[in-house]
Amino acid sequence: MSESKIAAVSRTEFGKGAARRTRRAGLVPAVLYGHGTDPVHLSLPGHELLLALRVANAVLEISVDGAKTQLALAKQVQRNPIRGSIEHLDLVIVRKGEKVTVEVPLVVVGDHPSDRMIVMDQQTISLEVEATHIPAGVEIDIAGLEIGETITAGDLKLPTGAVFPGEADDLILSIAATPTQASLDAELAGEGAADEAVEAEEEA
Repeated sequence: MSESKIAAVSRTEFGKGAARRTRRAGLVPAVLYGHGTDPVHLSLPGHELLLALRVANAVLEISVDGAKTQLALAKQVQRNPIRGSIEHLDLVIVRKGEKVTVEVPLVVVGDHPSDRMIVMDQQTISLEVEATHIPAGVEIDIAGLEIGETITAGDLKLPTGAVFPGEADDLILSIAATPTQASLDAELAGEGAADEAVEAEEEA
Protein backbone atom coordinates (compact mmCIF):
# COMPACT_ATOMS: atom_id res chain seq x y z
CA MET A 1 0.00 0.00 0.00
CA SER A 2 1.38 3.40 -0.96
CA GLU A 3 1.14 6.28 1.47
CA SER A 4 -0.13 9.75 0.52
CA LYS A 5 2.07 12.59 1.72
CA ILE A 6 0.12 15.44 3.28
CA ALA A 7 1.44 18.60 4.91
CA ALA A 8 -0.57 19.57 8.00
CA VAL A 9 -0.53 22.61 10.25
CA SER A 10 -1.28 22.54 13.96
CA ARG A 11 -4.48 24.14 15.23
CA THR A 12 -4.73 26.34 18.30
CA GLU A 13 -8.39 27.34 17.95
CA PHE A 14 -11.12 24.90 18.89
CA GLY A 15 -14.91 24.72 18.98
CA LYS A 16 -17.61 24.80 16.31
CA GLY A 17 -16.85 28.34 15.19
CA ALA A 18 -13.16 27.59 14.68
CA ALA A 19 -14.02 24.38 12.80
CA ARG A 20 -16.34 26.28 10.45
CA ARG A 21 -13.62 28.86 9.74
CA THR A 22 -11.16 26.05 9.03
CA ARG A 23 -13.56 24.43 6.53
CA ARG A 24 -14.30 27.76 4.81
CA ALA A 25 -10.56 28.06 4.22
CA GLY A 26 -10.60 24.73 2.35
CA LEU A 27 -9.06 22.82 5.24
CA VAL A 28 -10.26 19.88 7.32
CA PRO A 29 -9.94 19.81 11.12
CA ALA A 30 -8.34 16.62 12.40
CA VAL A 31 -6.74 15.08 15.47
CA LEU A 32 -3.64 12.88 15.52
CA TYR A 33 -2.98 10.51 18.43
CA GLY A 34 -1.51 7.14 19.38
CA HIS A 35 1.64 5.46 20.71
CA GLY A 36 1.38 7.27 24.02
CA THR A 37 1.62 10.76 22.51
CA ASP A 38 -0.63 13.67 23.41
CA PRO A 39 -3.35 14.34 20.83
CA VAL A 40 -2.32 16.93 18.24
CA HIS A 41 -5.03 19.04 16.60
CA LEU A 42 -4.39 19.66 12.92
CA SER A 43 -5.71 21.27 9.78
CA LEU A 44 -5.30 19.28 6.56
CA PRO A 45 -5.73 20.44 2.93
CA GLY A 46 -9.24 19.40 1.96
CA HIS A 47 -8.71 18.50 -1.71
CA GLU A 48 -5.55 16.45 -1.10
CA LEU A 49 -7.24 14.66 1.79
CA LEU A 50 -10.33 13.84 -0.29
CA LEU A 51 -8.12 12.23 -2.95
CA ALA A 52 -6.13 10.28 -0.34
CA LEU A 53 -9.26 8.90 1.31
CA ARG A 54 -10.75 7.47 -1.87
CA VAL A 55 -9.51 4.09 -0.63
CA ALA A 56 -10.63 2.45 2.61
CA ASN A 57 -8.20 2.40 5.54
CA ALA A 58 -5.89 4.97 3.97
CA VAL A 59 -2.44 5.35 5.54
CA LEU A 60 -1.09 8.90 5.28
CA GLU A 61 2.39 10.32 5.63
CA ILE A 62 1.73 13.35 7.82
CA SER A 63 4.15 16.21 8.28
CA VAL A 64 3.04 18.66 10.98
CA ASP A 65 4.35 22.23 10.63
CA GLY A 66 7.17 21.00 8.41
CA ALA A 67 8.45 18.45 10.93
CA LYS A 68 9.53 14.88 10.10
CA THR A 69 6.76 12.80 8.54
CA GLN A 70 5.01 10.03 10.43
CA LEU A 71 2.56 7.36 9.32
CA ALA A 72 -1.06 7.65 10.40
CA LEU A 73 -4.11 5.50 9.71
CA ALA A 74 -7.40 7.24 8.90
CA LYS A 75 -9.52 5.80 11.70
CA GLN A 76 -12.73 7.81 11.77
CA VAL A 77 -13.92 9.98 8.89
CA GLN A 78 -16.87 12.31 9.36
CA ARG A 79 -18.48 13.41 6.09
CA ASN A 80 -21.16 15.93 5.25
CA PRO A 81 -24.27 13.79 4.57
CA ILE A 82 -25.33 15.95 1.62
CA ARG A 83 -22.15 17.18 -0.07
CA GLY A 84 -19.96 14.23 0.88
CA SER A 85 -17.12 16.54 1.90
CA ILE A 86 -14.90 15.58 4.84
CA GLU A 87 -15.75 17.51 7.99
CA HIS A 88 -13.41 15.91 10.54
CA LEU A 89 -10.82 13.16 10.68
CA ASP A 90 -9.29 11.04 13.42
CA LEU A 91 -5.77 9.80 12.66
CA VAL A 92 -3.94 7.07 14.59
CA ILE A 93 -0.14 6.96 14.52
CA VAL A 94 1.18 3.63 13.20
CA ARG A 95 4.61 2.12 12.66
CA LYS A 96 5.90 -0.04 9.82
CA GLY A 97 5.50 -3.70 10.76
CA GLU A 98 2.86 -2.88 13.39
CA LYS A 99 -0.36 -4.92 13.33
CA VAL A 100 -3.67 -3.07 13.20
CA THR A 101 -7.28 -4.26 13.11
CA VAL A 102 -9.31 -2.80 10.25
CA GLU A 103 -12.58 -3.41 8.42
CA VAL A 104 -11.85 -4.49 4.85
CA PRO A 105 -14.53 -4.51 2.10
CA LEU A 106 -15.73 -7.86 0.74
CA VAL A 107 -15.82 -7.94 -3.07
CA VAL A 108 -17.98 -10.56 -4.81
CA VAL A 109 -16.63 -11.82 -8.15
CA GLY A 110 -17.87 -14.47 -10.58
CA ASP A 111 -21.14 -14.93 -12.47
CA HIS A 112 -24.22 -16.77 -11.24
CA PRO A 113 -27.44 -17.83 -13.02
CA SER A 114 -30.50 -15.59 -12.83
CA ASP A 115 -32.42 -18.20 -10.79
CA ARG A 116 -30.26 -17.57 -7.74
CA MET A 117 -29.23 -14.54 -5.75
CA ILE A 118 -26.48 -13.62 -3.29
CA VAL A 119 -27.48 -12.92 0.30
CA MET A 120 -24.67 -11.00 2.01
CA ASP A 121 -24.47 -11.49 5.77
CA GLN A 122 -21.50 -9.11 5.97
CA GLN A 123 -20.26 -6.33 3.71
CA THR A 124 -16.84 -6.07 5.36
CA ILE A 125 -14.55 -8.35 7.32
CA SER A 126 -12.36 -7.50 10.31
CA LEU A 127 -8.71 -8.37 9.71
CA GLU A 128 -5.45 -8.05 11.62
CA VAL A 129 -2.85 -6.86 9.12
CA GLU A 130 0.37 -4.88 8.95
CA ALA A 131 -0.38 -1.17 8.97
CA THR A 132 1.51 -0.63 5.73
CA HIS A 133 0.04 -3.67 3.98
CA ILE A 134 -3.72 -3.17 4.35
CA PRO A 135 -5.56 -4.87 1.46
CA ALA A 136 -8.05 -2.85 -0.57
CA GLY A 137 -10.55 -5.72 -0.30
CA VAL A 138 -11.06 -9.47 -0.04
CA GLU A 139 -12.52 -11.22 -3.08
CA ILE A 140 -15.21 -13.91 -2.83
CA ASP A 141 -15.61 -16.04 -5.95
CA ILE A 142 -19.22 -17.27 -6.16
CA ALA A 143 -18.97 -18.88 -9.61
CA GLY A 144 -20.44 -22.37 -9.58
CA LEU A 145 -22.13 -22.09 -6.17
CA GLU A 146 -25.52 -23.77 -5.98
CA ILE A 147 -28.68 -22.70 -4.17
CA GLY A 148 -28.29 -23.36 -0.45
CA GLU A 149 -24.48 -23.20 -0.45
CA THR A 150 -22.70 -20.77 1.84
CA ILE A 151 -19.35 -19.05 2.25
CA THR A 152 -17.90 -18.73 5.75
CA ALA A 153 -14.89 -16.81 7.01
CA GLY A 154 -12.86 -20.00 6.88
CA ASP A 155 -13.52 -20.31 3.14
CA LEU A 156 -12.00 -16.92 2.31
CA LYS A 157 -8.60 -16.60 0.68
CA LEU A 158 -7.00 -13.92 2.83
CA PRO A 159 -4.01 -11.85 1.73
CA THR A 160 -0.59 -13.02 2.92
CA GLY A 161 -0.05 -12.09 6.57
CA ALA A 162 -3.71 -11.22 7.22
CA VAL A 163 -5.48 -12.89 10.14
CA PHE A 164 -9.23 -13.08 10.80
CA PRO A 165 -9.73 -12.75 14.58
CA GLY A 166 -13.24 -14.27 14.60
CA GLU A 167 -14.59 -17.79 14.19
CA ALA A 168 -13.99 -19.77 10.99
CA ASP A 169 -17.69 -20.67 10.73
CA ASP A 170 -18.85 -17.03 10.75
CA LEU A 171 -21.29 -16.73 7.85
CA ILE A 172 -20.26 -14.35 5.06
CA LEU A 173 -22.81 -15.02 2.33
CA SER A 174 -25.28 -17.60 1.09
CA ILE A 175 -26.89 -18.44 -2.24
CA ALA A 176 -30.69 -18.38 -2.31
CA ALA A 177 -33.30 -18.95 -5.01
CA THR A 178 -34.45 -15.80 -6.79
CA PRO A 179 -38.08 -15.15 -5.77
CA THR A 180 -40.65 -15.75 -8.50
CA GLN A 181 -43.82 -13.75 -8.93
CA ALA A 182 -45.81 -16.78 -7.73
CA SER A 183 -43.78 -17.06 -4.53
CA LEU A 184 -44.10 -13.32 -3.88
CA ASP A 185 -47.88 -13.50 -4.39
CA ALA A 186 -48.08 -16.48 -2.03
CA GLU A 187 -46.06 -14.62 0.59
CA LEU A 188 -48.31 -11.57 0.34
CA ALA A 189 -51.40 -13.77 0.56
CA GLY A 190 -50.00 -15.44 3.66
CA GLU A 191 -49.28 -12.08 5.28
CA GLY A 192 -52.82 -10.92 4.44
CA ALA A 193 -54.35 -14.03 5.97
CA ALA A 194 -52.26 -13.59 9.11
CA ASP A 195 -53.39 -9.94 9.42
CA GLU A 196 -57.04 -10.98 9.02
CA ALA A 197 -56.63 -13.65 11.72
CA VAL A 198 -55.17 -11.07 14.11
CA GLU A 199 -58.00 -8.63 13.40
CA ALA A 200 -60.63 -11.35 13.93
CA GLU A 201 -59.02 -12.33 17.23
CA GLU A 202 -58.97 -8.71 18.41
CA GLU A 203 -62.63 -8.27 17.48
CA ALA A 204 -63.55 -11.47 19.35
